[in-house]
Amino acid sequence: MAKTTQTGIIAFEDGTIFRGRAFGAQATNVGEACFNTSMTGYQEILTDPSYFSQIVTMTAVQIGNYGICPDDVESDGPKVKGFIVHEVSPVSSNWRSNTSIQDYLAAAGIPGIEGVDTRAITKKLRVSGALKACISTENISDQDAVQRAKDFGGLVGVDFVKEVTAKEAYQWDPEGLQSTPFTVPGTQLLSDAAPTKRYKVAAMDFGAKFSIYRKLQHHGFDVQVFPANTTADEIKAFDPDGVFLSNGPGDPGAVDYAHKTVKELIEHYPTFGICLGHQIITHAIGAKTFKLKFGHRGGNQPVKNLETGKVSITAQNHGFASTREELEKAGAIVTEINLNDDTVEGLRLKDKPVFSVQYHPEAAPGPNDADALFVDFYKLVAANAK
Repeated sequence: MAKTTQTGIIAFEDGTIFRGRAFGAQATNVGEACFNTSMTGYQEILTDPSYFSQIVTMTAVQIGNYGICPDDVESDGPKVKGFIVHEVSPVSSNWRSNTSIQDYLAAAGIPGIEGVDTRAITKKLRVSGALKACISTENISDQDAVQRAKDFGGLVGVDFVKEVTAKEAYQWDPEGLQSTPFTVPGTQLLSDAAPTKRYKVAAMDFGAKFSIYRKLQHHGFDVQVFPANTTADEIKAFDPDGVFLSNGPGDPGAVDYAHKTVKELIEHYPTFGICLGHQIITHAIGAKTFKLKFGHRGGNQPVKNLETGKVSITAQNHGFASTREELEKAGAIVTEINLNDDTVEGLRLKDKPVFSVQYHPEAAPGPNDADALFVDFYKLVAANAK
């Protein structure tokens, strides 16, 4: 595909402007600028609902070389507000691909910019911290772009979960076509004995990736997905064996309705939370979260388990974190920390079958070091089965 000569710009709230070549849609969007250090998985990143309201810069040099594979997307379409890369591959070479990243973003109305110094943008965000930004592939002035960036409301105190959660409850993949059988020889589940019983799990969708449901299904769960505003009584009426709390976008402190629901659910069901789900458990037990300087986004985040001493390389995508002192004061045990900045990466409750992690054990993209957490959840549910 021939590259366009049309100019695109990314303007930050502090007045800094980067120019490059436009691709994707002709559009102007605002959001919080962030960067992702993953080498692969750009289509999963584009479609991850946790990126709603964010403009993502990729640090990998070339993006788009294997096109877009419809079986690998993580939601019903791109959720980012803009996409910035050093170079878009002019060729998409993959037998599973059905379109290029350029055409995919154009159809979704998402603007992209290539040919910019993505290292400089990344360094800027690491030094300055997260910044509000405007990305445009239209003919707007520098002053207008900067002003639009300044006018963006930001993430703190805003509930973006309501924009990406399921509209109504549904059963995930009732025919079992999305996952391989969970009794495949050689899997970790067979290290003790092959499980023969499947359990019902109520998955609260705060902006979940499809790969999470695939993993739950693969590891022995029949998944019923519930919207984020579902009440505890509605979950109880489903009579699940366990509860799963998904990832999602925005400020965990802004979804107080979820705090209330989860506070009640953890009194009755084995519960596993990831990313935003981990942060909602934090609020449900009376602790607090805070905004990180520039967040953790990529497939190379080192996490240490304080109870076993094991270090795992994890996939992450979050801009908020739980406060360790408040978690411990609330009765939680901090189980894992990030080795880059010592922030909380995992917790469990002393008196309840509840645990959570700040990262993404389903990866997609990223390493599979944390896949065993789905096994742990299966065992926890089995041990507490009615």
